[in-house]
Amino acid sequence: MLAFNHPTEQVNPTDSAWQAHKGDTTLMENTQEELKAHLMKTDEEFRHLAEQHTQYHKQLEALEAKPRLTPEEELEEHRLKKLKLRLKDQMNAIISRNRAQNVA
Repeated sequence: MLAFNHPTEQVNPTDSAWQAHKGDTTLMENTQEELKAHLMKTDEEFRHLAEQHTQYHKQLEALEAKPRLTPEEELEEHRLKKLKLRLKDQMNAIISRNRAQNVA
């Protein structure tokens, strides 16, 4: 049992209300993944950004696999992380724009 603000009020995680909320989150995640898959197939800009993001991710993995980084490699790691984050922001903007168009 989980207790919340009121000591007499307890919520059981197996209650149907809890399950519905949990299901909504899963549904939203599925919808997000479906939208990403759709954009990968239909939106050239999104696909290009995702491919670049994957490239940067692989480069970061290679750097992070090293036991020690030189100062130059540390700078490169920092640069790649910033670039990767910028790409993710751009991809999220496309997702939001697409979601807004579908709602309107």
